[in-house]
Amino acid sequence: MVEFVGRMEMAFISTADADGACDSSLRAGPPGFLRVVDSRTVVYPEYRGNGVMASLGNIMENPHVGMLLLDFADDLIGLHLNGAARIAPLEEFSTEDRRVERWVVVSVEEAYIHCRKHIPRMVPVERVRAWGTDDVRRKGGDFFGVKAGQRAD
Repeated sequence: MVEFVGRMEMAFISTADADGACDSSLRAGPPGFLRVVDSRTVVYPEYRGNGVMASLGNIMENPHVGMLLLDFADDLIGLHLNGAARIAPLEEFSTEDRRVERWVVVSVEEAYIHCRKHIPRMVPVERVRAWGTDDVRRKGGDFFGVKAGQRAD
């Protein structure tokens, strides 16, 4: 599981607020952005996002998190990690990435396989990624036209 986590480039993070209203969000980065600290602890960096702060806000109200890691390219298998999260300051873990603003530390309470029968095979393509960028255009901007009010229903 440690090797699997270390080579993942994305994770789906599920959180809920104090009332149980759920949110699911994608976290991504180069292999190794998810770090296994020990047999019960995983950390991942938080970059400046869209400003909604749904995941971090939820963690502040309710520490329960679920993480789903899927290998779409090689093994076609997944890993569920469930536990309690806390928000840690940048200084708690070393990094040379100046875009990291803070860390999320997950104390893993449960880890189990996600079966492969419905995981589609995908082929990675080479591309330049702007991990942690603040560039509105690279982040997708107002893709759905909500802010601009330009798109018709």
